[in-house]
Amino acid sequence: MDPRNPPVELRLLRYFVTVAEEMHFGRAAARLAMTQPPLSQAIRALEDALGVALFVRTKRSVELTPVGKDLLPEVRRLLASAEALRPLAQSLARGEAGVLSLAFVSTADYGLLPSLLRDFGARYPGVRLQLTEATSDVQIEELVAGRIDAGLVIPPLPPRHAVALSYLPIAREPLVAALPADMTAQLGQGAAEWADTPVSLHELAGAPLVVFPRRLAPGFYDIIMGCYGAAGLTPRIGQEAIQMQTIVSLVSAGMGVALVPQSLRNLRRTGVVYRPLAESGQRTGPVVETGLVWRAAEVSPVLAGFIDIVRAHGAAMPAL
Repeated sequence: MDPRNPPVELRLLRYFVTVAEEMHFGRAAARLAMTQPPLSQAIRALEDALGVALFVRTKRSVELTPVGKDLLPEVRRLLASAEALRPLAQSLARGEAGVLSLAFVSTADYGLLPSLLRDFGARYPGVRLQLTEATSDVQIEELVAGRIDAGLVIPPLPPRHAVALSYLPIAREPLVAALPADMTAQLGQGAAEWADTPVSLHELAGAPLVVFPRRLAPGFYDIIMGCYGAAGLTPRIGQEAIQMQTIVSLVSAGMGVALVPQSLRNLRRTGVVYRPLAESGQRTGPVVETGLVWRAAEVSPVLAGFIDIVRAHGAAMPAL
C-alpha cells in the first residue's frame, strides 16, 4: 500500500452521501449524530484523499461540484456493496451461498445426479454449481489436485489416495443388458423396449461386448468382467467407449451388447432394447455402486450441505 495514497474509509464516503443529500452541513451533522466541525474536517480529508473538490461551499449554500455529482451514484453503489458483505459472509458460512464444483461419471446422469441436484437446488438455491462429466480416475486426480470439490464415482478408490479422501456410498443398482433391437428377435423375445423378460449371459456369449476401457473405469470394467467370469464365460471385446451415451449408440448400431446400470433405461435410444439379466436374481448378481468422494481435510459449508443431501439419499437406498 502506497503511504502517499491511503485507502479511503467507508466512513468518509457515508459522510459524503449524507452531506450531498442534505446540502447543508448542519443538517447532515445532525443526521450523523455528530457536530458540524468534525464533519467539515472529514469532508476536507475525503477531498484531499481523492485529490478533487466534491462541494462548492459559500456562507449561504453548499452545492456538489460536477465531479461530486458524477461520483455520488458510484459511491452509493459502493456503500450498498459494502453493506451486503455481512449477510453474504453469513450466507457463505451457512453454506447458503458460494460455488460447488462437482464432477460425475456418465452412469450417474440418468438417475442419481438429477435427483441430487433437484434436492440440493431446492434447499440451497443461492449456491452456484459447476458440473463436469469425467471418469472416476480423472475425478480422483482432479480432487487430489484441488480442482474440484467432490465427485460422483464408481468405487474402489485408488489405495494411494484412500487416506486423503472420504467416500460415501449413495446408490447400488443391478446391471441390465442393452441389446440391439433386432437381436431380441433372434433370442425369441419381443422387441418391446420395456419388456421384463430376463436374458442370460450365456445367451449373449457370442455377441461382441461394448465396454468402458479398463484404464479409465477400472471399477466398472471389473464388475462387468466379473459377471462373465462368474458365469464361466470370457467376453469378446468389440468396441470401447468412455461415455455411456456412446456405448448405447454403438449398441443401437449393432456393434454389440453392453451391460449398463438399470437407470440407463431412462436413456431411450431407437434400436436399443434393455433386458434384466437372469444372473441378477442370484444372491451375488451383478451390481454397480455409485458414491460421493471428497477431500477429507477440506469440507466447506457448501460441500457439507451437499454431503447432507447425499447422506439422505444413501439412507433411502434400497437393499439389494
